[in-house]
Amino acid sequence: MEDIKFSPDETDRIVAKLKRYFEDELGQEIGAFEAEFLMEFIAKEMGPYFYNRGLMDAHALFAEKTEEIGYLVQELERPVS
Repeated sequence: MEDIKFSPDETDRIVAKLKRYFEDELGQEIGAFEAEFLMEFIAKEMGPYFYNRGLMDAHALFAEKTEEIGYLVQELERPVS
């Protein structure tokens, strides 16, 4: 799997959220560099878990919709005599 990469805008948003979380929930102030370093660590070490969960969810949805399409196709069958 390729490393998870974010656009500069996404990185800025994630860094801001991490900084806000540390301040609001932990009462600690961290700088943008530290927050970005933490974001990269989380993406590298935990990202695959979230990625794999997303794949499993997508697969389940695809299987569900495929089954629905199968039923719809069956409904199109015409009686034969």
